[in-house]
Amino acid sequence: MKLAFVFPGQGSQYVGMGNDLYNNLDGVKELYKEASETLGYDVADLSFNGPQEELNKTLKTQPCLLTASIAAFRVLVSEEIKPSVVAGHSLGEYSALVAAEVLSFRDAVKITEKRGQFMQEAAPGGKGLMAAILGLERNKVDEICLSLQSGHASPANYNCPGQIVISGEKGAVKEAMKLAKEAGAKRVVPLAVSVPSHCALMADASNRLAKLLDEIDFKNPLIPIVNNADAMFLNDTDSIKKSLIRQLNNPLLWEDSIKVIVDSGIDTFIEVGPGKVLSGLIRRIEPSAKVFNVEDIKSLNKTLTELK
Repeated sequence: MKLAFVFPGQGSQYVGMGNDLYNNLDGVKELYKEASETLGYDVADLSFNGPQEELNKTLKTQPCLLTASIAAFRVLVSEEIKPSVVAGHSLGEYSALVAAEVLSFRDAVKITEKRGQFMQEAAPGGKGLMAAILGLERNKVDEICLSLQSGHASPANYNCPGQIVISGEKGAVKEAMKLAKEAGAKRVVPLAVSVPSHCALMADASNRLAKLLDEIDFKNPLIPIVNNADAMFLNDTDSIKKSLIRQLNNPLLWEDSIKVIVDSGIDTFIEVGPGKVLSGLIRRIEPSAKVFNVEDIKSLNKTLTELK
């Protein structure tokens, strides 16, 4: 059976994520130890005990979520469940790169902490906002963002049919939310995030990330990877690095990425890591797909049973 592993992004974190795997598997304890040694704080304690406000800080969320996702990935591999393709949503793309052996786990932990810091510093003090627009077509959301009078906002995530996230300057996003309601959106929801990701406000963060990635050892992927920025299969280090840089200040093509994977002949997905956000999106994009998730022992056993 050909499987796609998909890895969650920021927003899927919660206090307690990874705890069950940690308590039951020695290899997971070693992984958390490595993350803690790399970052200089107790990743297990923050992930399992919080507080939530600290875990939600972007520079903490990103490496903690990556660690929980790679814990679930390694448990699956230990059960002889391996992917034919990998992809990740925003931050999750770094988990996918670890799975494909493009990046070492230690390097990915370092990069994601710095990435979070760069993102936070690029839009300090509540300068930006993100909002989910539900029930409008892509081209209508694009039109609204192009028509704004109060500043910059643009599509950030094309998540699935009828769900598009916009990002940008606070006033412009609020204007876009109003216009979206007037255009017939079913719901318009401001997101509780501290950073307006995947828009022009992240240009400085992209530039700083580019310099950081130049110092990191990348290897060609051992597993095919579909990227966010283009929804394409990437197979060399140069294209992967460039993609990660563009990903920060360009929209995520998640719906397109899932369609590319399905078109390649794969219809079974495992969401590897905390939550079921991606599972829900995949079912909306491709209703015939078989979708599983692994984040703890219960979901692991359920997935193993159904796959075997």
